[in-house]
Amino acid sequence: MPVRIQHEDFDIAVETRILGQHGPGGFPGAIVTFTGLVRDMAKGREITAMTLEHYPGMTESELSRIHDEAISRWPLSGAVIIHRVGRLLAGEQIVFVGCASPHRDAAFEAARFMMDFLKTDAPFWKAEESDGRTTWVDARESDTAARDRWKS
Repeated sequence: MPVRIQHEDFDIAVETRILGQHGPGGFPGAIVTFTGLVRDMAKGREITAMTLEHYPGMTESELSRIHDEAISRWPLSGAVIIHRVGRLLAGEQIVFVGCASPHRDAAFEAARFMMDFLKTDAPFWKAEESDGRTTWVDARESDTAARDRWKS
């Protein structure tokens, strides 16, 4: 399944091996993966955990749109987006993006494209825990600028 939203952790080696089975001749020429972790610092504060909430159905639909657009833009033989939800501790895996292609440039660009759109367009609500308090995370202008470079 190319898009998954789940509470459970994922295994990078398993996901990469699955992507490696999707080439035109049986194997792609390149696989690029990105794994995001829950940061332990934000704006000078120590973060102990992050909670992600989402609206089931709406979030899967948006992630599928991002995935499908990447597939239409680059010659990918496979791509996957996995995003975790729920309460995650600092250092835990939160997101995985993987792209397989006959050529490395397409795999790199497609993975970057999907991450840039995930950061801005995926409907997740994020709250960070720090010093016993919970604070909602606002969107960052730098993420919007990274996404907008793909719109030209």
